[in-house]
Amino acid sequence: MPANTTGSSPKKKKSRRLRLIVIAVVLLLVGGVGYGAYWSISTVRASFPETTGSLQLKGLSGPVQVKRDGYGIPQIYAGTPEDLFRAQGFVQAQDRFWEMDVRRHMTAGRLSEMFGSGQVETDAFLRTMGWHRVAKQEYDTKVSAATKKYLRAYSDGVNAYLKDHQGDALSVEYAALDFKNDGYKPEKWTPVDSLAWLKAMAWDLRGNMQDEVDRALASNRLSAKQIDELYPSYPYSRNKPIVQGGAVNELTDEFDPKGTPAGSTGGTGGTGTVGGGATGATQGLQTQLSSLSKTLDDVPALLGPNGTGIGSNSWVVSGKYTTTGKPLLANDPHLAPQLPSVWYQMGLHCKQVSSACPYDTAGFTFAGLPGVVIGHNQDISWGMTNLGADVSDLYLEKVTSDGYLYDGKQVPFTTREETIKVAGGASRKIIVRTTNNGPIVSDRDDEFADVGKSAPVGTGADDVAPDRGDGYAVALKWTALTPSNTMDSVFKLNTAKNFSDFRKAARDFAVPSQNLIYADTKGNIGYQAPGRIPVRSKGDGRYPAPGWDSRYKWSKYIPQSALPWELNPDRGYIVTANQAVIDKKNYPYLLTDDWGYGARSQRITDLIESKVKDGGKISTDDMQSLQMDNSSEIAKLLTPYLLKVDVKDDYVRQAQKLLESWDYTQDSDSAAAAYFNAVWRNTLKLAFGDKLPKELRVKGECLRVRPADDSGPLEDLNGNARLVRECGKRDPDMAQPDGGDRWYEVVRTIIKDPKNDWWKTAGTRNRPGATNRDELLAQAMRAARSELTAKLGKDINSWSWGRLHRLTLKNQTLGTDGPGVVQWLLNRGPWNLSGGEAAVNATGWNAAGGYDVTWVPSMRMVVNLDNLDKSRWINLTGASGHAYNAHYTDQTEKWAKGELLPWAFNKSAVDKSTEDELALTP
Repeated sequence: MPANTTGSSPKKKKSRRLRLIVIAVVLLLVGGVGYGAYWSISTVRASFPETTGSLQLKGLSGPVQVKRDGYGIPQIYAGTPEDLFRAQGFVQAQDRFWEMDVRRHMTAGRLSEMFGSGQVETDAFLRTMGWHRVAKQEYDTKVSAATKKYLRAYSDGVNAYLKDHQGDALSVEYAALDFKNDGYKPEKWTPVDSLAWLKAMAWDLRGNMQDEVDRALASNRLSAKQIDELYPSYPYSRNKPIVQGGAVNELTDEFDPKGTPAGSTGGTGGTGTVGGGATGATQGLQTQLSSLSKTLDDVPALLGPNGTGIGSNSWVVSGKYTTTGKPLLANDPHLAPQLPSVWYQMGLHCKQVSSACPYDTAGFTFAGLPGVVIGHNQDISWGMTNLGADVSDLYLEKVTSDGYLYDGKQVPFTTREETIKVAGGASRKIIVRTTNNGPIVSDRDDEFADVGKSAPVGTGADDVAPDRGDGYAVALKWTALTPSNTMDSVFKLNTAKNFSDFRKAARDFAVPSQNLIYADTKGNIGYQAPGRIPVRSKGDGRYPAPGWDSRYKWSKYIPQSALPWELNPDRGYIVTANQAVIDKKNYPYLLTDDWGYGARSQRITDLIESKVKDGGKISTDDMQSLQMDNSSEIAKLLTPYLLKVDVKDDYVRQAQKLLESWDYTQDSDSAAAAYFNAVWRNTLKLAFGDKLPKELRVKGECLRVRPADDSGPLEDLNGNARLVRECGKRDPDMAQPDGGDRWYEVVRTIIKDPKNDWWKTAGTRNRPGATNRDELLAQAMRAARSELTAKLGKDINSWSWGRLHRLTLKNQTLGTDGPGVVQWLLNRGPWNLSGGEAAVNATGWNAAGGYDVTWVPSMRMVVNLDNLDKSRWINLTGASGHAYNAHYTDQTEKWAKGELLPWAFNKSAVDKSTEDELALTP
């Protein structure tokens, strides 16, 4: 693994001279290109936070101590909750204000005010969804009085820092921004800015919207049967769900972990589909959804996480199976890599814990948000993974200039005007149109002008689609667009003392719907599925629904009392890794049919069970090692078939031999892992990728294919196949087939059928078509050998997975779209990584787009409930958002190696680890 030469050591005193030398060299290198003269050493250092001495903070009722360890991680001690959160706002602004400022402009649809006209379309889409408007409604009408008070205190702390810091004193990025947006000054922070970030996280974790779009787009070229084959049923018998028993009481609508199902229907709602499935939609609808898909792709790219990469691992083991005799809890959320990391580590401690000041908690939160999102307090610990419930639906709407059709009547739109201010340009006004199903998101792209011009809709026998006229629009119905009091839940989790308190806190966790796992110092372990999850009157959410028909509306939400939970299950552990929550046949409500397929969760389960059988015990070290498990489940399935292929070409046979003694682990130095993953990538492309419509394939990759429509002859006058050139339209990290565990299941269903149609391919001038499985696998092995020779060299002994599978950390906004020299100044890496897609060490990559790392375990933690001071944690980057600060990426090297840092919690342990102490005084 190469060293990150632009990073800094965590040991501040030893690294100061080296850091100054690095900065000086950087300035010399850029000195002649316009930035060197402006970005002096003092400019770069101007925003570094004061971490020692004493500072006045207006509004405090008493002194506050901020103690930072050798990695700059702050632990705050205050006398009241208001002082605690006021100091939290101040400290987070010290370290991360640029990140906070960009985030709030994004969530409010105001990026154009910072970065100019290139962000107008994104702003228009975000204004249409109205995250900031919903957050304001939450603040005004939903969150508790205490939550409002804490949000105001947090904002006061941020603003106290802003009052004395402007421009490069806030962050060096503001110095760079001056070249594009001279005179920009951040506004004051508000409580709504904090609440709006919860909408961004809900968007990232919104469930199956992308699958809904992809299925509809796939119907442009594939039959309903083929689409179903690409979305197989969840393998309940092989990959265990989270909750492995229990039932909903039909009389009380309450979930009983020890109950017995009384004949569940496996989810309410009908099976009628629109826009695909029954007959498939034609080109007009495809154009519409393709345009929407592009917009959906663009927004997550700004937020960080994207598409199918979003996942997480979390598991808890009871004390009867641990070396400590008390539970151990592990968590590592999988999100797209960002610099700085999306997470911020800190501790929040009342000097005297009491009912008046109940906070004594530490863990991971978001810069811009008060409290701790994932972590532990003095009594309990909790972790989160994405539940993946289907909480959003796309509705096709029959619209005119005056309104939309609903149950045979014309209904006027609800409209509002939004003004988008643009740095360096004229403002733009947009009109947001909303139906009773939600905002019309198809208004936000020029390609939607021809929405659904020829889109007859496949529906159930009793459904009648309206005359398409000029086509259908698309509205978005999503639980996060209804105000909730999710923020209350964060504070309640921070102060929960037992499982009952934990479940009460979970009831307020409306969006995003998360799997919440639990452990406490008394030895209990538990799980709760929270969230606002809709019940559909008709339809199953797999395809866009007919907005003109009230039978497809959401009838209610699943009662919180009916959501699955368990406490101290007999098996002695709970694993959540985005698999199914509960067996569908045993549960009366439809949560989703688009689960993760359980490759990671079952691997974790198998490793736990293998460790504890015959009286074995699990240690903190074991939990940490399990987080770094690199085993490839698809390799175990596919490699035996690859080794049976009779390869005549010695050039390819050399590579095939790498697999003969391979143990399926994807270490960064493994040549076999490099070759297998290249074979897997090419197998997917040949069997599936080349058969998908252009809307799902990688942008710029072109094929000659049969026309998608049924018009015109399939052969020319000479009897040759009539082919057209089609080029992909998806960004590489969002294209299909992405190689995730859904594709594991697809291949598993056909691997024993060597003549299945998916193994058959059309030939080209340079390559004959495959007629069966082994021919296709032979082609994939040959293509992989050629690809790796080009990328890594002819000598297979020099190959390694890490040379393909690399992580580059990019600074938000300017690190991706700024001038090249600014990107070079702000970005870090690359690192060669172990792990892979759907491995427990989920350093994800998109097989359609390439091998680069596109999502990662964004943090890792292991909580020891026997001795909280023996817990461990690590962040992807570091505490600081300031380039060239010692704590910019000082945790990354350890993170890449799977190391964890000591996590001091109790005051004596914190004092022992403290290297800097800052006093904040009234």
